Amino acid sequence: MELLQMPELMGLSLLLGLLALMATAAVARGWLRAEQETCGRSAGQRANGFPPDKSLRSKKQKQHQRIHKEKPQQHNFTHRLLAATLKSHSGNISCMDFSSNGKYLATCADDRTVRIWSTKDFPQREHRSMRANVELDHAILVRFSPDCRAFIVWLANGDTLRVFKMTKREDGGYTFTATPEDFPKKHKAAIVNIGIADTGKFIMTASSDTTIIIWNLKGQVLSTINTNQMHNTFAAISPCSRFVASCGFTPDVKVWEVCFGKKGDFQEVVRAFELKGHSAAVHFFAFSNDSRRMASVSKDGTWKLWDTDVEYKKQQDPYLLRTGRFEEASTMPCRLALSPDAQVLALASGSSIHLYNSRRGEKEECFEHVHGECISDLSFDVTGRLLASCGDRAVRLFHNTPGYRAVMEEMQGLLKRASNESTRQRLQQQLTQAQEALKSLGALRK
Repeated sequence: MELLQMPELMGLSLLLGLLALMATAAVARGWLRAEQETCGRSAGQRANGFPPDKSLRSKKQKQHQRIHKEKPQQHNFTHRLLAATLKSHSGNISCMDFSSNGKYLATCADDRTVRIWSTKDFPQREHRSMRANVELDHAILVRFSPDCRAFIVWLANGDTLRVFKMTKREDGGYTFTATPEDFPKKHKAAIVNIGIADTGKFIMTASSDTTIIIWNLKGQVLSTINTNQMHNTFAAISPCSRFVASCGFTPDVKVWEVCFGKKGDFQEVVRAFELKGHSAAVHFFAFSNDSRRMASVSKDGTWKLWDTDVEYKKQQDPYLLRTGRFEEASTMPCRLALSPDAQVLALASGSSIHLYNSRRGEKEECFEHVHGECISDLSFDVTGRLLASCGDRAVRLFHNTPGYRAVMEEMQGLLKRASNESTRQRLQQQLTQAQEALKSLGALRK
């Protein structure tokens, strides 16, 4: 076989090179077309609301993919005695307080706001609220001032008190302004409660160690109380503003009197009396509106009602009026609320509420799974007709049917002993009003 001549060899090489270039170009065009189709499919899927194919995502895209947390759904609850549900907060509500004039309800949540609700809107379908922003923090406790022109909050991160003044606008709303300086930091443990005396003479703060601090309204410490209860679970000011009480690890409730002079100057804090009778730690306690009754609930699985209208300076001890069983208290923390007239006792454990007739000691109502979280606060309004609870992002308001029944029982007893016609007419009118209220709620018992 003869060797190819040089010109023929060069021509063959050029031909082979041209064929190789054409093949490469064809492959490149096919790859580019496939990429365009892939991108087109992804864009089309996104445009039509479908997620792109996971197989097309690169590892780098998966690593940098942002995870979106779904907002928790609002817990749904219905009951024949549910009067209203207040919804405006975007975070869980930790505390609420009714104003002394009964016109407003204040709520605070971890959404950095305090909401002020008008109680006259409760029967309505829509419930409007006024918002006060808590800058760079959020409130975990809130309390109205006695004149309803201000409120105080306890700051979760700042660990101190902040005062907000309420200024009424021409349109009927309010402007909320925080005072320039917060109270000084004094507590060394988590706070359990705050309060303002109805006389406006002092403020109380209590922490979970054994400390209660009495302040004046300007943020100056008047007195510090060591409760000697291992740790405090709750503390409160009595409605009459004479007393401060606390409960904790020990099986009693300790009560002190905050004494002021005739000119209104602070004098001292002295021990007044104790509620003794429980055999284990006390979870919670509450006063009646006139401070003549107190109720307590303990880890021993009982609740107790006390007569505290005593001459303690003459060493007279409170009288135990009633003891009832509440087994849930022996296994978990619980809260307690006493109606203004002390006729009804409300106990909350977990997300459920139990209502007792305090005179007979019988459970009359039970509301289960009221909130999506454990109940964080429980309170009767100033009239005693409604019971409010919070635990998630909503406030639930219930009709106090045991309270109406207690009024009926009391009026029927008084009618039997009434001596003149005017008294009988007045008692009969109150009895009829309670009966009509129960009838309208479908709760009148035959």
